[in-house]
Amino acid sequence: MKTPPGSPGPDSTPATSSSATSETDADMRPFTGIDPIKFEVIRSALTQATEEMAAALRRSAYSTNVKTRQDFSCAFFDRDLRAVAQAFTQPVHLGSFVRHVPYAIREYGPENLGPGDMILSNDPYGGGVHLNDISLIGPVHYEGQVIGYTACLAHHVDVGGGAPASVGAFREVFQEGVIIPRIKLVKGGEVVRDVFNLVLAQIRSKRETAGDFRAQIASNRTGAARVCQIVDRYGLDQFNLYIDELIEYTARRTAAELKKLPHGEFSAEGFVDNDGFTDDVVNLKVKVTIDDNGVRFDTSGSDRQRRAPVNSTFAQTYSACAYALRALIDKDLPVNDGFYRYVHVNAPEGTVTNCTHPAPVVGGWETHVRLNDLIFKALSDALPDAVCAGTKSMQCHSGFGGQTESDSHGFPGEYFCFLETLAGGYGARHASDGPDAVQSHGQNTENAPIEETESNYPVQITRYELMPDSEGAGQFRGGLGLRRDYRFPQPVTFTVLADRDRAGPHGLFGGETGSKSVYALIDDGTETVLSSKTTVDLLPGQVISYRTSGGGGYGAPSERDPEQVADDVRDGKVNIERARSVYHVAIDPVSLAVDSMGTARLRTPQTGEPI
Repeated sequence: MKTPPGSPGPDSTPATSSSATSETDADMRPFTGIDPIKFEVIRSALTQATEEMAAALRRSAYSTNVKTRQDFSCAFFDRDLRAVAQAFTQPVHLGSFVRHVPYAIREYGPENLGPGDMILSNDPYGGGVHLNDISLIGPVHYEGQVIGYTACLAHHVDVGGGAPASVGAFREVFQEGVIIPRIKLVKGGEVVRDVFNLVLAQIRSKRETAGDFRAQIASNRTGAARVCQIVDRYGLDQFNLYIDELIEYTARRTAAELKKLPHGEFSAEGFVDNDGFTDDVVNLKVKVTIDDNGVRFDTSGSDRQRRAPVNSTFAQTYSACAYALRALIDKDLPVNDGFYRYVHVNAPEGTVTNCTHPAPVVGGWETHVRLNDLIFKALSDALPDAVCAGTKSMQCHSGFGGQTESDSHGFPGEYFCFLETLAGGYGARHASDGPDAVQSHGQNTENAPIEETESNYPVQITRYELMPDSEGAGQFRGGLGLRRDYRFPQPVTFTVLADRDRAGPHGLFGGETGSKSVYALIDDGTETVLSSKTTVDLLPGQVISYRTSGGGGYGAPSERDPEQVADDVRDGKVNIERARSVYHVAIDPVSLAVDSMGTARLRTPQTGEPI
């Protein structure tokens, strides 16, 4: 299957303007014919418009996944479908969104969209990602003409398919849920009832999903109103002029940032632990080439796509690459078309980094985030002070669903679905430990609070805590993983869609590997280890336990400051024996202070007995 028009091909090398590659000290360049104060005001106003979109979406949403965990993103595109401003709720959507929206509009036909219209889409082979991530896109009209497009993407808690929450080890995309091509959900400001009902008929959690769709509509309307207010104030000609300048300004600054990065070719190899149907690892390769024309990411040599839920769409792979570059340059640099023109991706079609129809894609984010880890690993020798050791590098989905009990009148209960992604240890880096129990790389979802989860779903969170001794040891240690146990008072179907149960996150420069993840079913005290990609039917009282991996270490453990080791022991993060055997630090068992003489002996090589 060919890559969709409007999306980059397997070998994508967007042209750069001559001004973008010839500027030096670009961010200090004076604006020709541009008022710098007005420029900053309009730039900030456009970003704020997308932030207000995000606020409207979050406050209007029904599902915990959207209203609390913020698994969504919002953006504004100009009339030429160039990305102009984004609300950075979820960095994983950085690149995927800018691939999906232009393709969807061009395929649907901009001439078919009138004022107040909005189209819905989650087509994974049309610039999209996995089916749960559904985009709603609408034109912004001003005085009879289209001046841009607002768009929001939300991860819906269920889109149908073979398991509640629409996550699971499936063989084809058709089993994963409802596939939505570009269809008009809103016409002239009103919901198209037949379309709305048809989509909801495929979905288990109808009330929550309907509420989240309406929240997306409110988000786009909010963005359109704010953009029109900017035009009201400055006029359409000035609006378009300053958008052009904002994009070129970003291009100049990106070019200047590229000059600061080491130029050359860098590569790394790694794998996803299994594909969900076999124990075979899913091999990944990446080569990163940096020069003045941009950064080229090449995933040639990665495995062919699988009939298993580990395939990444091109948009997901592009997103991983865009995020990696964004993380290495000035954090104040805007992210728009001027930045994206420097991200070039070669991901051969038919591989796990650019799958084709009808490959399953629900676990594509697992592959995406592992690719992030590999990109930073490839650059570690060239940028030792800028990159971190291996992270949990998996989305780590937890999804369950079932039906509530019948009410007092005998009417069947409501079907409920819940989904979250669990945190883990972040990799250590130069001069800093990795944070404990956080989302990694492009993930920015928040914790689903126990109180909210238990209030809204038939589940008890019986344990939620850090995992001691899970860190990758090092001069700077990796972050700790977490444990979260779910106990169910009624039958449910539960899906684990994660990874890291075979190999823990890598260390750097002598740092050790972080712990592996464990997924277990506990029944009356008996524990059975589960695959990282499995669906099980649970009986009342049974427990599913997640224990996520710790981050990789940075530098030799024996070089860690003994006082830092003692702090970790006192905090319950590292036990005394691990402090001794791994960090070569003796800790007094009573005071939990450093035993200086004992530590000196441990860290002094004995004749013929290297430490």
